[in-house]
Amino acid sequence: MTPKELVQSFYDSDALYNSTTLEKFLHPDVILEWNSSKGFLKKNKEELLQLADELKIGYEAFVVQIHQIIAEDNLVSVHYTHFGTTIENPNHINRLAYFFVIWEIQDGKLYKGYQMSQLP
Repeated sequence: MTPKELVQSFYDSDALYNSTTLEKFLHPDVILEWNSSKGFLKKNKEELLQLADELKIGYEAFVVQIHQIIAEDNLVSVHYTHFGTTIENPNHINRLAYFFVIWEIQDGKLYKGYQMSQLP
């Protein structure tokens, strides 16, 4: 699988809110550096798995709409919008945030991520 196919598969899966699926995509030494509307976060593998579990508690489902995905060697950049339906209102889909991320792929896994997000 090419790096671009790996990243596409990652966002097409339920990995953002399913830690079991997420673990299959993550390199053991993964680090995500995330500049969000609320400040800077740096997350390792365990923290990313915990975040997926936390998201699953509050949301019924998620949808990722990819606007652009570009790959060069082992780097893949993705521009996407993240949507979700809450448990309280599963019939209404909410735009959660806009994202831009660059993933570095190592050993066929997500190794280093540099992500920016903004609330709608």
